[in-house]
Amino acid sequence: MVSTLKSQIIIDLFSNKIISVDFCYGSIYDYKLFLKSNTFINPKIELVADSEYQGLQNVHKNTLLPIKKSKNNPLNPDKKEYKNFLSKVRIAIEHVFARLKRFKILVYRYHNKIRRFELRFNLISGIYNFELS
Repeated sequence: MVSTLKSQIIIDLFSNKIISVDFCYGSIYDYKLFLKSNTFINPKIELVADSEYQGLQNVHKNTLLPIKKSKNNPLNPDKKEYKNFLSKVRIAIEHVFARLKRFKILVYRYHNKIRRFELRFNLISGIYNFELS
């Protein structure tokens, strides 16, 4: 039986350094993984998250989540501008993921012991942070 591993990465957008990495075995929503990890984020810090973190604005008031249009409610120009701004901010996060994928352990299926994956991913994060400084 193959168990799935869900990860959560917290990145500082100004320095692009990885601050925190959390893992959970099994399938779980990203928002529930955030709650389960007990990660404290200062309320003054602006948090940028995916749409999978719906509900995070109830826990952390200073959260930026993407806005989706619906069939009956198209986005007005202000909301479109906000959505474009948020996508420009999120692209920096995607660049960090692309640099982490240079380490092939994150791209291909992991065949070793799953409990060592966390250690190896933390080492990869440390190497990535060291390369930035």
